[in-house]
Amino acid sequence: MDVLLFLIPLALGMGALGLLAFLWALGNGQFDDLDGAAERILFDDPPPPPKPPCTPDPGAPN
Repeated sequence: MDVLLFLIPLALGMGALGLLAFLWALGNGQFDDLDGAAERILFDDPPPPPKPPCTPDPGAPN
């Protein structure tokens, strides 16, 4: 029975810590765009930019 005097405040403290972490994440905008990642996977990446043509170095030996 004495262990409950330790476990109950510990459980309440951990619950309060979890609630504070959730409220912090909510205030920092972690849950603002829930559909963005789900829709972003449906679209292809843009093509890479074209590479510039190779020009030989005039000072390089042949």
